[in-house]
Amino acid sequence: MDVQMWTYILVGLTFTLYIGIAIWSRAGSTKEFYVAGGGVSPLANGMATAADWMSAASFISMAGIIAFAGYDGSVYLMGWTGGYVLLALLLAPYLRKFGKFTVPDFIGDRYYSKTARLVAVFCALLVSFTYVAGQMRGVGLVFSRFLEVEINTGVIIGMIIVLFYAVLGGMKGITYTQVAQYCVLIFAFTVPAIFISIQMTGNPIPQLGMGSTLADGSGTYLLDKLDGLSTELGFAAYTDGSKSMMDVFAITLALMVGTAGLPHVIVRFFTVKRVKDARKSAGWALLLIAILYTMAPAVSVFAKTNMIDSVVGKSYADQPDWLKNYEDLGLIAWADKNGDGIVQYSPGNAFEGNKSKPMFNEKVRTALGNRATTNASMTSANELYVDRDIMVLANPEIANLPGWVIALVAAGALAAALSTAAGLLLVISSSVSHDLIKKVVNPNISEKGELIAARLSAVGAVCVAGYFGINPPGFVAAVVALAFGLAAASFFPAIILGIFYKRMNKEGAIAGMVIGILTMLIYMMKYKLGWFDEVLPGKDEWWFGISPEGFGSVAMLINFVVSLVVCHFTSPPPQDVQDIVENIRIPSGAGEATGH
Repeated sequence: MDVQMWTYILVGLTFTLYIGIAIWSRAGSTKEFYVAGGGVSPLANGMATAADWMSAASFISMAGIIAFAGYDGSVYLMGWTGGYVLLALLLAPYLRKFGKFTVPDFIGDRYYSKTARLVAVFCALLVSFTYVAGQMRGVGLVFSRFLEVEINTGVIIGMIIVLFYAVLGGMKGITYTQVAQYCVLIFAFTVPAIFISIQMTGNPIPQLGMGSTLADGSGTYLLDKLDGLSTELGFAAYTDGSKSMMDVFAITLALMVGTAGLPHVIVRFFTVKRVKDARKSAGWALLLIAILYTMAPAVSVFAKTNMIDSVVGKSYADQPDWLKNYEDLGLIAWADKNGDGIVQYSPGNAFEGNKSKPMFNEKVRTALGNRATTNASMTSANELYVDRDIMVLANPEIANLPGWVIALVAAGALAAALSTAAGLLLVISSSVSHDLIKKVVNPNISEKGELIAARLSAVGAVCVAGYFGINPPGFVAAVVALAFGLAAASFFPAIILGIFYKRMNKEGAIAGMVIGILTMLIYMMKYKLGWFDEVLPGKDEWWFGISPEGFGSVAMLINFVVSLVVCHFTSPPPQDVQDIVENIRIPSGAGEATGH
């Protein structure tokens, strides 16, 4: 049975399971739609949180970034795992004690202001849409490669599936679907890693295999081999880092505090009955997340080593089928600059050259878009472009694993992307229906009307997400890192100060969120879109040496400073609000999550 048939079978079975769960657990009230009725067990909520958290960026892109960045890619591991610890210890129990449906709900009530709520709604939508863009790109990648359909068609299929169980089931449907998706994605990530670890090192535990000697009897350590391959090609050693310590610190911090401010993860802790259950589910989620996160570095080492061994320095005519399959999708491209027919790989951009030259086919140029330049000269000797997002997907093919393992990875990647996309769509729909319509525009709306508004909002959100999937703004993990920066710049200071500082008032919180999010947006626009180059300094160099992915930490500090300065020059919050803050610090006596 070929790979495509296996893919149809496994993806079809998993999609049928997701849809069946959605029908079984469909929401009949706003409480079930927003917080799954508040009765989810800690283990189930931990699995759902892990699936919600481990998006296409974790499954597809993180190992790919580590494969190409080497030691520097560790910032994603440190930031995302450390951020979850921060969320579990500092925020989850207290927000569950507060007992509201959403992050804008907390900010609106804690800061006793409709303006604060509206700013929080804007920030939640901005973070969620930026994040969901990465998920839909992941969906398009998987469908285009394994089901042999156009990327646009694949995105539309993914939209329909997510729409079905997100709109029908709400948080209740999403929660139990995500439990199934966690099982699928972790199995799909683990099985090929075990096979390849045995194949390369003889050790069945990938985390240990990465540091073991090769199975060929040479006594060479796998990491030493990869370091040698990298330096021979002109790259830095894989285990050496080239980023400045400032940028490493900034990216790690931005990812950590961004994690703690992500609305679709925070809302998961409102689905359990008690504060104690919120702590337990956070512990379960951290344990379940660690299985994949400790394995990702090993997968990246396996994939990079096998890719160099099987492709570089060999004739293009003798290249394996998997390379040509991805080349047809525009995710790998080769430019024979010296005309020798041999694939050369070295530092530099393979696409500095005239598009009219027969370096790669028209389909590749269209898919790459602005990545291919129109410069007349070629200043780099590199002939190979590899999209880092394919490394996990292509890993089993590079290692010549059975067709069912390759198909399993496709099903796991779809589970990762769709689980997070569904959680983000729920945040978007609840922000519009609950925080905007119910709390601001029409407070007298009926529960049935609010539920209809939530479902219509989800439909609109899916359409926008589909647009981003069809017109992706970049690599999955890079886009997701920007979403974390936006969350760090906007939500984290407002939530932390709202919980631990009674003197914090609405004026300070609003000013901090607005200045923080604007600072991050301007920096993103300048260095990602090329805007403001004539107005702002630093056209060719990052401010303070910090990349856009790490600038959320700077914007967060600005938010903190502005919030504290403004709050000390304005009136303190009412006494009843200060009493609420005092109460939520005591982790007992919490009632059910409520929107009222």
